[in-house]
Amino acid sequence: MLFCSGSALAPSLSKLAMERLGDVLYNFYGTTEVAVATVATPEDLRAAPGTVGFSPHNCTVRLYDVDNHEVSGAGKVGRVHVGGSLRSTGRSVRDGVDGLADTGDLGHFDNAGRLFIDGREDDMIISGGENVFPGEVEHLLMTHYQVRDAAVIGVADHEFGQRLRAFVVPTPGAALDPAELREFVRVSLARHKVPRDVVVVPRLPRTATGKVIRNRLESTP
Repeated sequence: MLFCSGSALAPSLSKLAMERLGDVLYNFYGTTEVAVATVATPEDLRAAPGTVGFSPHNCTVRLYDVDNHEVSGAGKVGRVHVGGSLRSTGRSVRDGVDGLADTGDLGHFDNAGRLFIDGREDDMIISGGENVFPGEVEHLLMTHYQVRDAAVIGVADHEFGQRLRAFVVPTPGAALDPAELREFVRVSLARHKVPRDVVVVPRLPRTATGKVIRNRLESTP
């Protein structure tokens, strides 16, 4: 069994891991305060790469909008709230709804009821009035044959409020062309999701658990 947690599992990495190692990968989603929220089995990851799966026994996951109304329907994005028998009572948690803790993440369910995490609520980019979740663009960039790692943030823009800036780590020996990468995104995603800036870096700053430290990227020109 290969157990993944602590940071988002890119669909491309999920596929590669199972191609090389077989059906041994499990993708776990949870928080320090609530512990388990969902688990994706190898079967889930084969059917829906990138999913964090279903809630196990005694765990609850619901999505709410900004007015704390429950969000239902496949593909509709909401604020992820979780609860369960392992919830901590000795730590403070973000104010939640209906006794569930607010994770600070945004997510959606697919038609089968599997959960997908679109990104942190604080990381959402609003460009020209359109909401952009960095994870969608990052995961696409990492399918490019010359990209080893990628992160996308929003930076101030006088015309659109924010614009997208992508930081990409090349594979060994690759000579990345920013214009080519922008076109690579443009053919697959909407125009407002195409990074205006592409910055090639040797590595991304990450925490010990693998999360990108985005505020360090904000100071990178």
